[in-house]
Amino acid sequence: MNSLAPLTDPHNSIREEAERFANTLEGMATEADASNEIHEGVLEALKSSGLIRYTVPAEFGGIFAHVDPFAVCIIREQLMKVCSHADSLFALQGIGSYALAIAGSSEIKREWLPRVASGEVLAALALTEPVAGSDIKSITTTARRDGGDFIINGEKSFISNAGAAAFYTVLAKDGETLSAFLVPASAAGVSTSASPELIAPHVLGDVHFDNVRVSHEAVIGHLGRGMDPVLATLAVFRVSVAGAAVGLAQRALDEATRHARSREQFGRPLLRLGPVAGLLADSWADIASTRLLTYQAAQLAQEDPLSHLEHSSLAKLAATEACSRVVDRCVQVMGRWGLIHDSRIERCYRQSRAMRIYEGSSEVIRLGIARELGNEVS
Repeated sequence: MNSLAPLTDPHNSIREEAERFANTLEGMATEADASNEIHEGVLEALKSSGLIRYTVPAEFGGIFAHVDPFAVCIIREQLMKVCSHADSLFALQGIGSYALAIAGSSEIKREWLPRVASGEVLAALALTEPVAGSDIKSITTTARRDGGDFIINGEKSFISNAGAAAFYTVLAKDGETLSAFLVPASAAGVSTSASPELIAPHVLGDVHFDNVRVSHEAVIGHLGRGMDPVLATLAVFRVSVAGAAVGLAQRALDEATRHARSREQFGRPLLRLGPVAGLLADSWADIASTRLLTYQAAQLAQEDPLSHLEHSSLAKLAATEACSRVVDRCVQVMGRWGLIHDSRIERCYRQSRAMRIYEGSSEVIRLGIARELGNEVS
């Protein structure tokens, strides 16, 4: 069962390409999604597919002149339907490198971005700290000037790709302001440790910076304006979380529908029982409506990501909340079969819960949306 919004080329071709590739991962998805480490089979397949190229500008090995939020969104939808590990690997190449693409020095771009596009190296964005989550401005990691260099000290926690990434885009306090830096994972003083294990396995860790020296060339954008490339990254990639949520919800509905067609109770298929039919119909409506909203927001982000960040936030909020509702209904439809540990539907249940927290929790996004609504009314 599917309810696809109409697409024109090249995006329809991109969706078909991503769907074909995602289907090849079915045999590896269970193992990959259960691991807290990089699954080499999935990574090699993703590299060979060429899809990673959509996360980098064409000048450095990408597909489009500028990273296309709509293309990224569509690809994540298809990957998440099959393998959350593949979705994460794909998305983080863009999330970790986008600041470099728009604000890094020429030397940094030439050194790192072609290797990101090919999948030779993995990227990571290091924002979150033990005491700083949604409140980014309260971070304590520091960047102290030392001649023409900077000395970075601090700790980042719950960082995706920590320990596997070749570099980190790091936000640190430069005096009273925030600046962004490119820090190679191989730099002296950089180390990683394991973060607590999540309910949905994910390549995750803490990153420690102990007197890490980086040159002035490592500054991304302008000193004291580190939030600029970070906000730009959110503006381009937040809507793609909505795409992934739509894909996950669609997979859950597909699983529950198959079960409801084949499972008989009271002399008829579950699908023909009123309460079950209602759960499935409501789920289909949630998916169809949030897919349309997500695609619209992604198209707006193509034009001007920062100016339309509120639409990306709306899509992220609506799609992740809808995904949780859909998956919960689908577990209910499947009854005891929906409770089996590490079954496809049970994995969907765990994966959907995390999406309402990362890249902007629902509560924080609501605050931003309400603030924007207040500005519109006034």
